[in-house]
Amino acid sequence: MPKIRLTLPENFNYTTTIPIRITDLNYGGHVGNDSVLSLIHEARVQFLRHHDYTELDTGGVGLIMADTNIEFKNELFYGEVLRASVAASEFSRVGFDLYYKLEKEVGEKWIPVVYARTGMVCYNYSAKKVVSVPAEICTRLLS
Repeated sequence: MPKIRLTLPENFNYTTTIPIRITDLNYGGHVGNDSVLSLIHEARVQFLRHHDYTELDTGGVGLIMADTNIEFKNELFYGEVLRASVAASEFSRVGFDLYYKLEKEVGEKWIPVVYARTGMVCYNYSAKKVVSVPAEICTRLLS
């Protein structure tokens, strides 16, 4: 089976830090794959908040995650602090992609832990239907 290889954007316009909690660990003593998806979710919510959005109100529409790709690079352990960078890209009529670069500090350098992508679709939760991307979203999320 071919491995997923994500091509990340050159520039990430948002970065935050997220501490690794004891509840993020699996029986192997490192962050579990299910927790990685939760960490990506946290990074996305912080990214949206930075742009004065929420997942239920992004320029007047909601967001729903249509798909995801996760490429694991290194392990994460309790007590480490994750640097999560997020960038929006590849806008279409009804959605866009968010790319994530998760890194941890080893010595004096940051090394990759996870590269990820989530396909986000604009959604009207009241009408239960996919809707067009508001023009303001493209401008705001790219700044």
